[in-house]
Amino acid sequence: MAAAERDPRVAHAADWDPRDPEVLGNQIHAYDGMRASCPVAHSDYLGWSVFRHEDVVAVVTDHDTFSSAVSRYPAVPNGYDPPRHDPYREIVDHYFTDEHMAAFEPACRAVAREMVGRLTRGETVEFIADFALNYALKVQGAWLGWPGHTEEALRHWTASNHRATLARDREQLDAVATEFDATMRRVLDDRRATRDEGAADAASASASGSASVDIISELLGETIDGVPLRDDEIVSILRNWTVGELGTMSASVGILVAYLAEHPDVQDDLRNNPSNLPAAIDEILRMHAPLVANRRVATRDVELGGRRIFAGDRITVIWASANRDEAVFGDPDDYQPERNADRNLLYGRGIHDCPGAPLARLQLRVVLEELLAAVNAIEVADASLADFASYPASGFRTLPLIFR
Repeated sequence: MAAAERDPRVAHAADWDPRDPEVLGNQIHAYDGMRASCPVAHSDYLGWSVFRHEDVVAVVTDHDTFSSAVSRYPAVPNGYDPPRHDPYREIVDHYFTDEHMAAFEPACRAVAREMVGRLTRGETVEFIADFALNYALKVQGAWLGWPGHTEEALRHWTASNHRATLARDREQLDAVATEFDATMRRVLDDRRATRDEGAADAASASASGSASVDIISELLGETIDGVPLRDDEIVSILRNWTVGELGTMSASVGILVAYLAEHPDVQDDLRNNPSNLPAAIDEILRMHAPLVANRRVATRDVELGGRRIFAGDRITVIWASANRDEAVFGDPDDYQPERNADRNLLYGRGIHDCPGAPLARLQLRVVLEELLAAVNAIEVADASLADFASYPASGFRTLPLIFR
């Protein structure tokens, strides 16, 4: 059937409900079941959900058939398709070079060391609220050189965006986006005025504890074909680097430390052999993804996993399932960092893979280095009190731990 002939009111029956309480109670377990029973499944909420590794790779590497232009707001660069995507991606990649990461590492380590030093020893710590989220906020703020007052605003935006996304409340999503954009524009105006007044960028970065490069001032000077980036484009980049990253960074820290608490043999190995941390981090986050999904839209009629998808249909690639596909990894919970590295989709695949992967890897490696060096043991305080986060978040909502 040609796409133009389709009656959208009778297009697809629902195969599952992503917001069913049983699904939200343990997303990883639910997605494992869907991958086995209905690997390409339809729902009113997510459109087509794609669960298998092979199908996810097919979607994210075919931008001609599965477009990334899914948002009503500018989404620079990964919400664009080629050729529009390419010059923006070139700009963004510049901020995640080895040189930029090396410049930022001392500030990142200072944040991690200070926070680890304040962890209570020998008593139950609610790790997500008391550490993981705060670390995400502080370390990202240090990288961007945010004013101190933005930390609570970002905490509020992250929570509000989560609630609105789960409810699919467009009015609230618009309100959250508008609030964020207005604040970012004020930051841009302030930085532009400071720059124009001739203030030293290095002094600003030093005062905020960030790297020596003033990232926001650099963004204000970026051009494409000689034309400066518009403010809405810069705000989009900053949105991805803040609200878009805080949830996954917080989730990642919680997932990693929970795994170490549950697997003392791995914990001891990494404490004694910190050079193994980069591979171990990627593998632990393969098993329990910090980012559940990304979206695409079909540009033409196509068959995927035996299902007929029409032009205009929404696609949700479920990273949290694809990275546990038995056909690729065997037992998805088998910890094999070296064996699984090449097939790990933690940071995506293709031209839209995560630009910020070098920064995320730095932030995660450093915080675990500092934590493992400072404490003798990480233990689960009460497994019954741990509570999984629900879509669109991942990881844990609460995680009680004890540090010795």
